[in-house]
Amino acid sequence: MFFVDTLETEGLGNRSYLAGGSATAVVVDPPRDVERIVAAAAARGVRIGYVAETHVHNDYVTGGLELARLTGARYLVPAEARVSFARVPVADGDQVTVDTGLTLRALATPGHTPHHTSYVLADDGREVAAFTGGSLLIGTVGRPDLVEPRLTEQLARAQHASAHRLAAELPDDVRVLPTHGFGSFCSSAQTEGDATTIGEQRTGNDALTQDADAFVARLLAGLEDVPAYYAHMAPLNAGGPPPVDLTPPRAADAEEIARRLAAGEWVVDLRSRTAFARGHVAGTFNFEGEGKLATYLAWLIPWGKPLTLLAASAGQLADAQRELVRVGIDRPAAAATGTPDSWLRAGEVFRSFPRTDFAALKRARERGEDLVVLDVRRDSERAGGHVRDSVHIPVHELHERSGEVPDGVVWVHCAGGMRAAIAASLLDAEGRRVVAVDDGFEAARRAGLTVTAGGGDADDRPGADGGSGTATGPGTGGGGPAA
Repeated sequence: MFFVDTLETEGLGNRSYLAGGSATAVVVDPPRDVERIVAAAAARGVRIGYVAETHVHNDYVTGGLELARLTGARYLVPAEARVSFARVPVADGDQVTVDTGLTLRALATPGHTPHHTSYVLADDGREVAAFTGGSLLIGTVGRPDLVEPRLTEQLARAQHASAHRLAAELPDDVRVLPTHGFGSFCSSAQTEGDATTIGEQRTGNDALTQDADAFVARLLAGLEDVPAYYAHMAPLNAGGPPPVDLTPPRAADAEEIARRLAAGEWVVDLRSRTAFARGHVAGTFNFEGEGKLATYLAWLIPWGKPLTLLAASAGQLADAQRELVRVGIDRPAAAATGTPDSWLRAGEVFRSFPRTDFAALKRARERGEDLVVLDVRRDSERAGGHVRDSVHIPVHELHERSGEVPDGVVWVHCAGGMRAAIAASLLDAEGRRVVAVDDGFEAARRAGLTVTAGGGDADDRPGADGGSGTATGPGTGGGGPAA
């Protein structure tokens, strides 16, 4: 009897898998914090005999090398992947025995990367699951543009061919178990659903329902910006990531926090956007520990810049460290926990800004207030409809383009509130007067604030952006329940 356990890394939108029999298991595409995998194997009472990578990852730092070292497992890596550490190179058709009657077969599926390899699990000769990594996802495929721009179209065509190979060689009831596609920017489109099979993908995946030319054209037209930190992930993974150190960073007092801010370093407040808006140290940035911390902080921070973390508790700090090592931000320069008043020097006062909703924005416009509406969503989101007469700068570009924001009080919005909070904190740190619109974008449509690209009223839908908190009007100082 075999099993397959799924290990979610929700902040990055990825999944890893532990699959095995009664005694031995294989781990596919492990996260960097490998203790979770070791604990899962211990709970199953199995030994990890193999660790398998589908490809050299572009969106996170793998724990594969460290897991293999800790457990003595054989480390399976596609033979054509250029890496600088010892591993077991696997080529198309190679097969290993995971446990009695349980085999794992490599199946070349280039497209997400040139060397991408899927793995087919068979129980007593019956194929039961395919670990498809960044190849065939649920309703879509992995991005083909993360390796080299000149290879993008070629890899897009390879994705189409690989999807068809999987569909041709595997029975309809084989489970499709991708690594990417659950919020990951490695996915070429938003994934719909949580589980699928080869049979379901035959009729529900564009790669299998469209001809190659139509599929490639649509795929290339829909590609979003690539998170900046992706440029550092593949080299880290190819070089062999070192073990992680999750011990608490050195504690910083108010004087040190002030010195680091004065030096131009990043000091990041991990508290909720509600708490941050109510009161924070001037110059700090707000990246909620409960949001997509790793993705957006790693995307925006200049790579290698010293980072100090401010957290409400030791647990919040530890969770943030774990999130950040997954994207190669290993050791914060310093950290502080507790209440915000301990982060201020004597005589200093908090900064704050209001949180509100789209209904309040409508009323402010009707009153003729001098305000600027800043939309920090992605280009594709804005294409579906936007607030009339708003300025558009995606949040990942704002730090470099803040000078383009016109004078006036800046009302910042996104699709749900999380990115607006980040953007508001960036502008607030520059001394701008801001209002964070902590509301779902559907409320903007209901308020009659939106237009389409063609100028008509928009029938917009909110994007995936973190839930909206209870907002308060701009005259209240940003209080209200925690989001």
